[in-house]
Amino acid sequence: MYDKKDPRAALTPKCGSGPAPTGLVAEPQMGLFYQEDPAESGPNGKTWYTRGNNFVLAWTAGAQGGVFGRKDQPDEYVVLLPETGARITWKNEVVDVPGFSIAFVPPGDSSVELVGGGAMCRLFTINSRELIPLCTNSDAYSRDRVHIPDFKPWAEPPKGWKVRQYSLDVPKEEGRFGRIFRCTTFMVNYLEPNDGPRDPHNLSPHHHDDFEQCSLAVSGSFIHHLRWPWTIDMDDWRDDRADHVQSPSAYVIPPPVIHTTRAMEPGRNQLVDIFCPPRVDFSEKAGWVLNADDYPMPQSA
Repeated sequence: MYDKKDPRAALTPKCGSGPAPTGLVAEPQMGLFYQEDPAESGPNGKTWYTRGNNFVLAWTAGAQGGVFGRKDQPDEYVVLLPETGARITWKNEVVDVPGFSIAFVPPGDSSVELVGGGAMCRLFTINSRELIPLCTNSDAYSRDRVHIPDFKPWAEPPKGWKVRQYSLDVPKEEGRFGRIFRCTTFMVNYLEPNDGPRDPHNLSPHHHDDFEQCSLAVSGSFIHHLRWPWTIDMDDWRDDRADHVQSPSAYVIPPPVIHTTRAMEPGRNQLVDIFCPPRVDFSEKAGWVLNADDYPMPQSA
C-alpha cells in the first residue's frame, strides 16, 4: 500500500497472514497532554502518562533541575530529549546527554536530571506495573489483546549494560526510512519532520498484523486516519476515524487497523513512531537501524 518511492515499499511482506481474526479489541488510545491534567505535578515539573498493550509513555514538562528517579527498574527504558539536555545517573556512571538526543538506561536504580528544564519523554515496558494506574487510559487493556503477542525483551547488548546515548541529528539518506534506534525493549523512529502540511495526494495507508504503533506528536498537529478491516463478524466493524491532535500527544494505533497520518500545521510538524518490542521487519533492512551494532537482532526474532 506504499508509494513505490517510499522506502517501506521494499519491506518483505509477512507470509501466511490470512483474514483478520474475529473478536478484535482494536480501539486507538489517545494521550492529549496539551489538554489533560498531569498525573504528577510538583517542584520537578509535570508528567502525563498513557499506555499501550506493552508499554507506558511518560511525557514530562520538567522544571529546571528536576530529577526523575527509578528504583529497581526491571528492564531497559528510553529517555527521549527533543530539545533540552539531561544528566543521567546509573549505578556509579554519570552521563551528560545533550539536547536532541535519545538515551537508553539499563535496569536497576537510575535518575534523570533535567539540568535546564524542558520537555522529556520516557518509555517503560509493561513490567513497570506501578506506572499503569497513573495512565489516563489505565483500564483500556482490561480485556486481553489476544492478537498481540506477549511482550518479550530482546537479548542484552553483547558489550554489557551501560547508558547509551545517540544524537538525533542524523542526515537524511536515500532509501532509509527515518532515524531509527533500538534497544532491548523499544524501537524509536524519529521521523523526518514535515515542514508544512503533508500532501494529501501522497499518503501511506498500511496496517500491522500483530503489533501496535504509538505516534508521539512533538510539534505541530496531525490527523490520524483509521479504517477498520471487515471480518466475518459485523460486531468487529467500525466507522472510519480521523482524529486531529495537537502537540504534545501520543496516539496508539491498534492492529490490524489501516492507518495513515497527515501533518497539518504551516510550520514544523514532528512525529516519532514507537514500537515495543523492536520491529523485526525494520531491523532486517540493512542500514535502517542506526545503532544496530550495539543491539544486534537476536536469531530468535
